[in-house]
Amino acid sequence: MKITVKDLQGKDQGQLEINPQLERFEELGKRMIGTQAAHEVVTAIRAARRSGTACTKTMGEVAGSGRKPWRQKGTGRARAGSFASPLWVGGGVTFGPKPRDYSKKVNRKVSRLALQKVLSKRVSSGDLFAVEELKMQSPKTGQFVQMLKDMSLDGSKVLFLASMEDDINTNFRLASRNVQKVKVGNSATVNTYDLAAYPKIVVTRKAWETIEKRIITQ
Repeated sequence: MKITVKDLQGKDQGQLEINPQLERFEELGKRMIGTQAAHEVVTAIRAARRSGTACTKTMGEVAGSGRKPWRQKGTGRARAGSFASPLWVGGGVTFGPKPRDYSKKVNRKVSRLALQKVLSKRVSSGDLFAVEELKMQSPKTGQFVQMLKDMSLDGSKVLFLASMEDDINTNFRLASRNVQKVKVGNSATVNTYDLAAYPKIVVTRKAWETIEKRIITQ
């Protein structure tokens, strides 16, 4: 399996070989292997992003006196023992939410399989290709939009990935940040959720090398 290399004008510049140490990479893109792993990892990532700060007061936490609203008998009304009763407006909440941690544990091998599965699916479907660098001459959004059209990426959600060593110039970042559906990320920290959320992925050569190392050694 190979990755097509293009320039920012959309012209083919050759192909990039997949590291032979990536076992079953091509097979993962064509079969259902790893689908469950990808689902588990994406679910865990989304769960970890939940703040978990929802909080309601129980009957014992509601402010107010502990006085009995009225005497037990002789009023003709139903018995009432507290103003904080869940049956009353302003009272406590029964079984309401409390602050909690929604994060889930994912094994390292499962995480690696999920990352490899999503990448192989993108490569096999032709939705991932490489470029030499991510640089622009000016920070104009119009020029960036034109670049997307030249690369046949206009109208799609696109994820641009660069490595730590790559010199993404300031112009590229400034021009891309005002364009909807476009994100510029780092190959050292990109996760399975981002790779699954963006149908089109553009990586630099160094970024792809970083991703391969993550899959092999993670």
